[in-house]
Amino acid sequence: MTFYDRAEELEAVRSAFESPGHDYYVVYGRRRVGKTALLKEFCADRPHIYYLAAEEAQQRQREKFVERIAERFDERVPRTETWPEALEYLGEKIHEESIVVVIDEFPYLVAENDSLPSYVQGFVDEQLQHTESMLVLCGSSVGTMESEVLGHESPLYGRRTGQIDLQPFSFAQARDVIDYEFRDAVRSFAVTGGTPMYLTLFDYARSLAENVREHVLTPTAVLYDEPRFLLQSELRTPARYLSILEAIATGHTTPNEISGETGIDSGPLSKYLQTLRRLRLVEREVPVTASRKQSKRSRYRVADEFLRFWFRFVEPRRSSIEEAPEIVYEGTIEPNLPDHVASVFEDICREALWQAIRQERLGPYAEIGRWWYGEDEIDLVGLAPEDDRILLGECKWTTEPVGSGLAEALREKADRVRWGPETRDEQFALFSKSGFEPGLETELGDDWSLFDANDFDELLSTS
Repeated sequence: MTFYDRAEELEAVRSAFESPGHDYYVVYGRRRVGKTALLKEFCADRPHIYYLAAEEAQQRQREKFVERIAERFDERVPRTETWPEALEYLGEKIHEESIVVVIDEFPYLVAENDSLPSYVQGFVDEQLQHTESMLVLCGSSVGTMESEVLGHESPLYGRRTGQIDLQPFSFAQARDVIDYEFRDAVRSFAVTGGTPMYLTLFDYARSLAENVREHVLTPTAVLYDEPRFLLQSELRTPARYLSILEAIATGHTTPNEISGETGIDSGPLSKYLQTLRRLRLVEREVPVTASRKQSKRSRYRVADEFLRFWFRFVEPRRSSIEEAPEIVYEGTIEPNLPDHVASVFEDICREALWQAIRQERLGPYAEIGRWWYGEDEIDLVGLAPEDDRILLGECKWTTEPVGSGLAEALREKADRVRWGPETRDEQFALFSKSGFEPGLETELGDDWSLFDANDFDELLSTS
């Protein structure tokens, strides 16, 4: 399989390994995000021991770990009775040469022996730090990695020399994989999101409809039940979390709406939402002009594009999909896909906006987000407090070119955004899939920036 991007992450671990002294790195992130691919790419041309843990009894886990060490040094497998003995054996070997040791899916080992972080702490303090070697602990259970490896209560707290919280690809990064023209690439990204494994499942020589039917709507396909497996790997009782995610994905975004849709009281719901946020499955939003801590106008959204798609279109219609997936796609998904894509397009516009700022096509802004109050909403609002400057932008995923009507409506809503002094500098931006009516840019003037498909290709190109 082709290895895509991750240049910054590769450079980080390469630089750490080649610098003097030992290294203890932590790599974590959601399932399928490419952690193992990253580490295998890094290890490919370096001396290394790679051990992938499995969900099995700790004795067998330990035996396999020791077997991997012995295999690397071409010697007979020693007998070990405990994890401290196994780690002591590893310690003897890493003194012989500079080597990378990767323990992948470390949470599986912790699940079988919760004392293991203490044993690894002893290994780091007493053996690893006196070498030129690198230890990498890797895991997909974000909760376990943050509590048992990175958390304040962990014996390993404060010992890491570096960490990588591996994120899904941005749209710009995903474009290296998605071999469609811009508009179809946005539609495809709205289904797969930036998770590398999901991206690489699609065959971009085929239509998006064919890919969705084969890889998402087929009951034997990997993606058909993927979100359930994801939740089961993180949570012991995922049923209520599934219902919360479905409620949010189908448009119930405030705590009251979610409670009403799921029947979960506000007290327990708050805890469930907090857990989903910790697992990066849900995001809490407040208007960009409001205080994140104090604002009561919060909305929630499913944080991943594929999960949003799945909970909106697949989970509520599983019975129908089992019987007639073609009818579900043509009757439900296809006519409603533009609405789903439009929300993803807003995120891509924000990505393009940040890139335009980096390229100095626009002035600097400290924060960019959405704004709403009552019935009024603005897709993108940028704040530059030091300059008393505000940027207000709208994103349109429509089949017709954008005209002056949208610009007039945006100017009108701008007056209702309470931020900064009355003399603030107002800038405006319009983003359109289908371009703009002739003469609009000249008509609007210098305080307006217009972005069409060609601009997106230019701004979001990684080449």
